[in-house]
Amino acid sequence: MTQLIRPSGRTFDQLREITLETNVTRYAEGSCLAKFGNTHVLCTASWEKSVPGWMKGKGAGWVTAEYGMLPRATHTRGRREAAAGKQSGRTQEIQRLIGRSLRSVVDLAALGENQVTIDCDVLQADGGTRTASITGGFVALALACRYLKAEGVIKADPILKQAAAISVGVFQDHPVLDVDYPEDSRGEADMNVVMSSDGGFIEVQGTGEERPLTRKELDEMLRLAEMGCNNLFAAQRAALG
Repeated sequence: MTQLIRPSGRTFDQLREITLETNVTRYAEGSCLAKFGNTHVLCTASWEKSVPGWMKGKGAGWVTAEYGMLPRATHTRGRREAAAGKQSGRTQEIQRLIGRSLRSVVDLAALGENQVTIDCDVLQADGGTRTASITGGFVALALACRYLKAEGVIKADPILKQAAAISVGVFQDHPVLDVDYPEDSRGEADMNVVMSSDGGFIEVQGTGEERPLTRKELDEMLRLAEMGCNNLFAAQRAALG
């Protein structure tokens, strides 16, 4: 194995600097600015006293998500998808992932016939935008649910457990935690791991991009992801007070 030299100077098991700043917008029922190093995502949670048509009369609520990148979130300007008239396949895949991940930790019956939409807007991208969106999106969702309970819209907090996500990869033949863009673009493998705070795995998305992964590498990546998510759960708890 070659000596590991990460572009950021971090050790193989070191997260980027993580901050979860709450109540950053005036009007949303819940909001969180999630910063994973140079990846910054604004997550807002908005309440509607309605559910999709196919859910009406079932006595349960819904949590969904939308995701987008601002034009200068990266080194070059990207055209707004609204101007193009349609969302890219990547955007649709990511926002579905966010929605699935957050619904998995919510008691939809306790939410009643209410919908909470999590909007994840990438202000600046340096890898891991979907994992930052899930981690910050959970904080925004939890704050919105607190608001609904305080206002008497719902009787009980529908949040069952926390959800957080982190990326891991193989860079210079070494498993690493919290992959940034230089590592993502030059690494041998990349994997996004979504976990619940009781130790469960909600979703795992992984690809051996340059070569197949060994079982040993895969096991180490999952170990790193679990460690990283545990740190993120602690950051979420601190942000939520």
